[in-house]
Amino acid sequence: MTIAPDSFGFVCDLVRRESAIVLEAGKEYLVESRLLPLARAQGDADIDAYVARARRSPHGPVVREIVEALTTNETSWFRDSEPFVAMRTKLVPELAAARSTSRRLRVWSAACSSGQEPYSIAMNLLDAPQLAGWRLEVLGTDLSLEMVERCRNGRYSQLEMNRGLPASELVRWFERDGAAWRVRPELAAVTSFRQLNLVRPLAPLGQFDLIFLRNVLIYFDLETKRDVLRRLRSLLAPDGYLFMGASETTMGVDDSWERVPIGRGSVYRIKQSTWKDG
Repeated sequence: MTIAPDSFGFVCDLVRRESAIVLEAGKEYLVESRLLPLARAQGDADIDAYVARARRSPHGPVVREIVEALTTNETSWFRDSEPFVAMRTKLVPELAAARSTSRRLRVWSAACSSGQEPYSIAMNLLDAPQLAGWRLEVLGTDLSLEMVERCRNGRYSQLEMNRGLPASELVRWFERDGAAWRVRPELAAVTSFRQLNLVRPLAPLGQFDLIFLRNVLIYFDLETKRDVLRRLRSLLAPDGYLFMGASETTMGVDDSWERVPIGRGSVYRIKQSTWKDG
């Protein structure tokens, strides 16, 4: 079922206005695949009829459904394993030594989708011997309220658990809940979730030692990328690190950052000259 050009244009404008994500010509297939199930659920004859609901009611629930459907990405446990290896072998020991007095570590998963990334981060932290007895905080945020509620629920199907989670970690950090699995209390205790739009003014979040913003900036235009990176600078500790997607970089976007190779991957930190310059 195809989408009419004017409906596609309306959806592109809506998604860009609400999330800054750019949907270009050629992405009609993506819009169709995401919106067709929603149209059928509403009993609409086609996608255009469903989009017409959003046109008629610009502040109604269909608008939110469209935005959430087109801003939710696939994820998995310990996705692209290098960031988690870097955390375990290099960054956690370094940060633990620097924070031996406060004994507190905060991590932000800035586009957490259905929660696999922040829970994977939490597993890594709870496994670190250097952090035993520390106050650990992992914040997961996402544009989608539906995803945030899923994260808080902490319940996953067997199929979802099979995507990247070793059996040893499954039985250690999750417990059976019918045919599904639910995070154990000790994992839930160090995680929290809230809805947040990265391209809107941010509520006070405090300062973080590590920020994960992976496979997000690729969907933004240059000015939005710069704006988001500027906001992250204000929330990252002077000796903290930023994780980005393997195909993403700050080069040519924001020269306040420098790349730090670690193993087969890399992280980013704020240049010391940036702090000195205020």
